[in-house]
Amino acid sequence: MSRVQLALNVDDLQQAITFYSKLFNSAPAKVKPGYANFAIAEPPLKLVLIENPGAGGSLNHLGIEVGSSTHVHDEIGRLQDEGLFTQEEINSTCCFATQDKVWVTGPGGERWEVYTVLTDSETFGPAAEAEASTA
Repeated sequence: MSRVQLALNVDDLQQAITFYSKLFNSAPAKVKPGYANFAIAEPPLKLVLIENPGAGGSLNHLGIEVGSSTHVHDEIGRLQDEGLFTQEEINSTCCFATQDKVWVTGPGGERWEVYTVLTDSETFGPAAEAEASTA
């Protein structure tokens, strides 16, 4: 399984969920505070909505979701062989999931990730995880 990911900043998460549910005729796969994602079968798309008031309608980042950590590691090697600078995040928490991923930056500054989801998480990212553990 591979599919393109499009992560959008939205001003109002609930309004965006309503719109994209109608557009893709699909309910979100995951909804958390300030975050939602859709796993669209046709066309194969992972649509991520990140509530970011004032930045609505802008691109947050792009990605390619793959089926395994092995695939992520294969992509790390391939991208490095192509001479691209990679930023690896192995077993990291992001977007309410623990993931293995690699980031590259396109010529226009657009950020791309190749990632796989290992498990769900109750926190958005590592900073939220650290705050929860000290509370």
